[in-house]
Amino acid sequence: MKQMIVNPEQRSRAMAEAFSDPARCATRMILLIACAVVGAGANGQESAANLQDAIAGGDFDFEFRYRIETVDQAGFDEDAMASVLKSRVSFRPLDIGNLGFFIELDNVSYIGDDEFNNTRNGKTDFPLIGDPDGTHVNQAYVDFKNESGYIRLGRQRINLDEQRFVGGVAWRQNEQTMDALTVVSNALPNVSLSYSYVHGVSRIWGPENGIPTDYFDSNTHLLNAGIDLAMGGRVVLYHYAMDLENGSALSNQSTGVRFSQTVEGEELSFPFNLEYARQSDYADNPVPYESDYLLLEGGVDTGDMRVLLGYETFGGDVSEPQKMFRMPMATLHKFQGWTDRFLTIPQAGVKDTYVTFTTGGLTLTWHDFNSEAGSAHYGSEWDVSWQYAIGDNYTLLLKYATYDPDTYAADIDKAWIQFTATF
Repeated sequence: MKQMIVNPEQRSRAMAEAFSDPARCATRMILLIACAVVGAGANGQESAANLQDAIAGGDFDFEFRYRIETVDQAGFDEDAMASVLKSRVSFRPLDIGNLGFFIELDNVSYIGDDEFNNTRNGKTDFPLIGDPDGTHVNQAYVDFKNESGYIRLGRQRINLDEQRFVGGVAWRQNEQTMDALTVVSNALPNVSLSYSYVHGVSRIWGPENGIPTDYFDSNTHLLNAGIDLAMGGRVVLYHYAMDLENGSALSNQSTGVRFSQTVEGEELSFPFNLEYARQSDYADNPVPYESDYLLLEGGVDTGDMRVLLGYETFGGDVSEPQKMFRMPMATLHKFQGWTDRFLTIPQAGVKDTYVTFTTGGLTLTWHDFNSEAGSAHYGSEWDVSWQYAIGDNYTLLLKYATYDPDTYAADIDKAWIQFTATF
């Protein structure tokens, strides 16, 4: 047999061409991962002989999360206050061989008057609190699984890495979930591979349709590969091609790499994270653009407390409109301040310099925000939270955030009291 020789230039060109075509790359990735999952054998978990036995032996889980949220925002005569209960019931039958099933229902109800704008009730005299009421299917999927991974079809929660690009927005009472086909494999040593084809996105603004839309019709590919290095640390490579048919201005493709490591000392440890991504327009986005994302993060951990310093920047363009970075499927509340001033990246981009102190259930963070393009100082923010577990089933959370503007957005204060019970 003749050996085919491919020079490095040909190999690099072939890889670049394959990676530049998300559909082609996705097809290859899903076939590779699916073969690894299917070829690895049974999952070895307890299973039932038929559907009746699976249902009879299944488990229910219940969660009740009650929250009072207040918003005092400049420009509004009235303060907003929401008293909201989320009730969740989940059911997982026993597996039938390699098949698994799961369904989860959520109800969001108001206790007392809804003195806030939920985007659906028309109360625009009040500040926004994004928790529309209603009942919906949060998750409902079937799994084919074994010891090396799974193939999942249906409505599902997808949290990739730190959720900076793709996440479930679990903070809001209505969670964001995806109607998707997902393939995950851990068949290769020290390597995790995942691919998702997302047909639709059930957003936090549902279940009733309105503005913003409760549902993105989607033709999205999410590729993610994590590698645990022998030298220590973890590298993640990703390519996310988001085609949002009823949100074309948000359609984008991002290619990036993340490196995380914790250096262990005798008494201290030193975590750090580095990440870079390049984003451009995709599918029917009417604006051609390219933009960059950068994260530099490092800190020290004593075991009892942790200090983390970070610098995060998203690109923008002051000369041409709509050329800033986009994150339509991310868990946004988790980043750049809990007042949610930067859920949408400003035209000139944003640079966030921050310090976080954590000890026990207490977290304190300071942010300083500047434009990425130009020299505007947007403002600063303080965030503080305290969480306390009461036994195994109950949790109390107190949380407060205040944003002091300079050249961007309005002065705003938010406060939360939350009680969660799980059974």
